[in-house]
Amino acid sequence: MSYIGRGISNLSDRTVLDSITASATATYNLLLNTVAYVPSSAESLTVSLNGVIQKPVNSYTVSGSTIVFASSLASTDSIDFILAERAITLTTIGSGTVTTSNIVDGNVTNAKLANSAITLNGSAVSLGGSATIGGGKIGQVVSAVYDTVGTSTSSSSFVAMGLSVAITPSATSSKILVQVSGGSVYTANDKNGWITIYRDSTNLGNTNGFQGHFANSSYLLGALSMSTLDSPASTSAITYAVYIKTTSGPVGFQDSATRTVITAMEVLA
Repeated sequence: MSYIGRGISNLSDRTVLDSITASATATYNLLLNTVAYVPSSAESLTVSLNGVIQKPVNSYTVSGSTIVFASSLASTDSIDFILAERAITLTTIGSGTVTTSNIVDGNVTNAKLANSAITLNGSAVSLGGSATIGGGKIGQVVSAVYDTVGTSTSSSSFVAMGLSVAITPSATSSKILVQVSGGSVYTANDKNGWITIYRDSTNLGNTNGFQGHFANSSYLLGALSMSTLDSPASTSAITYAVYIKTTSGPVGFQDSATRTVITAMEVLA
C-alpha cells in the first residue's frame, strides 16, 4: 500500500534519505546523496515500511550510519521512505564583528578579563598577578576596641598587649588588610619601644615591628597608626594582634584616657 499523507517534499525541516531496496537482512546503510548519513538518534528518523510508519527503538534502531530493523525484512517488503531531521549549520562569528552594542551591559565576567586587557594611560595594569580582575572588593570587616592599660617589661621578644581581632577568610586567595589606630604608648625617659602586628604567632613587621621611637619625654608615641596587607592563604580562623617590646623597664600600652581600634578587612581576589 502506498503512503497516504502530507507530501514529504513539504516537510521543510526534514530531508529524504536515499532509497533503500529491502532484502533478507535487518541492517541497511543510510545514505544522503550517496554519502553515509549519521542520524542523531532513532527518534530523529521517520521510517515508512510497507505504508506503515514505524516506531523508533521498538521497530528499528540506529548505529552510526546504519538502520537496524527489529527483524530481517524480505525482498517483497518496501521501505517507502526514510526522513531525517535536517542538520543545523552553526555559523562562526567573524573576527571583529562583535561590537559593544552586541554585549548586554554587566554581562562580562571577571573570568573573561585578563590583566593585559586593562590599561591605564596606554600601559597595561597588573592586578597582583591575578589572571582576572575582580580583586579589591571587601568581603567582610571585623574590628575590636581596647580601653585597658597594658604593660610589658620584655626587651628580648614581643609581648601581646591584649588588643586583637579574629577573622576567617572566605577564600585562600583573599588578602587581609589590618589597620591599628588611636591609643598611645608611653614609657620613662630614654627608652626604646617597638610595636608590631602579629598574625597568630607570625610577626608581620620586621625585627623591630612597624613603629619604634627613642623617648626624650614621658611619652613614646602619642598616637598609633599601623597597617599591613597580609596574604594568609587560609580559610581557617586567624587572629591579628598588637605586640610591643622595649629595651628595658616597663612600657605602657595605652593610658586610661585613650582607645585603640584594630580592624581586619578581607580583600577578595
